[in-house]
Amino acid sequence: MDIPADWPHRDSSRFIACRPHRWHVQIMGDGPTLLLLHGAGGASHSWRDVAPLLAQTYQVIIVDLPGQGFTKLGARQRCGLDTMAEDLKALIDQEGWTPQAIVGHSAGAAVAFRLAELGVSPRGQIIGINAALSNFEGVAGFLFPMVAKLLSLNPFTARIFTATSGNRASVKRLIEGTGSHLSEDGLAQYQTLISMPSHVDATLAMMAQWKLDGLLSRLPRITQDTLLIVGDQDKAVPAGTSVEAAAKLPHARVEVMEGVGHLAHEERPDQTVDLIRAFLSEKRPD
Repeated sequence: MDIPADWPHRDSSRFIACRPHRWHVQIMGDGPTLLLLHGAGGASHSWRDVAPLLAQTYQVIIVDLPGQGFTKLGARQRCGLDTMAEDLKALIDQEGWTPQAIVGHSAGAAVAFRLAELGVSPRGQIIGINAALSNFEGVAGFLFPMVAKLLSLNPFTARIFTATSGNRASVKRLIEGTGSHLSEDGLAQYQTLISMPSHVDATLAMMAQWKLDGLLSRLPRITQDTLLIVGDQDKAVPAGTSVEAAAKLPHARVEVMEGVGHLAHEERPDQTVDLIRAFLSEKRPD
C-alpha cells in the first residue's frame, strides 16, 4: 500500500510482516521505548505533533492497527480487542521491543491495557488519552455493535461511505462532532483516511467485534502506574469514563485538559507531551 507523499513523518515509516498482518510502523528517536496506539478510525498521523517532541528523549514506535491507516489486514476476524492485542504482542515480541510505557488514544488505550495483561512491559506504565474504557449505554449498547456488524458484512458499505463522507466539509463535521477543532492539515489527513475503503472497512469490523466487558471486569487487577488524560470538551468519550476507570485501577490518576475534545493530543500536543513527560519522570517505589 502506497503512503501519500505528504503523510506526516513518511520518512520514518516501514512495513513489517508479522502474521497475519503487514504492519505499518513509524519509528523515530533514541532512548527508552514508548509505544503509541491510535484510536478507532485513526492512524499514525494522529501522533504527528506529539511523536517528534517525545522522540527528543525516547524511541517512539507508532503502529497502525490492523486494516487501519496503512497496515494491511490479513485476517478480518481479528479486529476485536483481544485478537488485535494478541497480534500486536506477536509483533512486539518478533521485533524485540520493550516499551517503558504504552500510550493509547481512545480505543487504543483499551488495547494498551490488554497488552499489559498479556505481559507487554509488565513493569511499565500506561497512559490513556480520552480512553474508551466503557461500553455504550442503554439502547445504543445493543444497537451500535449490531448496526456496525451488519454494515461490515456489506462489501459495498465502505465504498459508499468514502464516496459520501470523504469530502472536507463532511470530515470537519465528523471531527467537530467529537468536540475537537483541527487545522486544515489535520482535517486533510482524516480526509485521506476516510477516502480509503480498506480503512473504513477495517474500522467497521473493529466496531462490530469490539467487546470490553472482560477487560473492564479485570481493571482492579492491572497494577501498572496509569495516567488518564481527558479533554473536558470530549463529546465521544465523556470525562467521567476515565474518572470511573481510575477509581477501579490500583495505581491511576486523571489529568484534565481544558478546552479540548476527543482529539486532545492533536489540538494541544505541547501540553500533552508535558503531561506525559512529567508522569514518566516520576520516581516510583521498587
